[in-house]
Amino acid sequence: MMRSISVGKYISVQGLFVGETADGNIQVRVGDKTFEGKPVSVKKVA
Repeated sequence: MMRSISVGKYISVQGLFVGETADGNIQVRVGDKTFEGKPVSVKKVA
């Protein structure tokens, strides 16, 4: 599943979901690199 994370104030990364850490961050994989950051909230449109 694709997920988006925020890794800085102005930087976000979108990639394949890898896992969740104990502090609430999630990890995503882009190619051969793994990034960790805060999940971007999902807004549902009715």
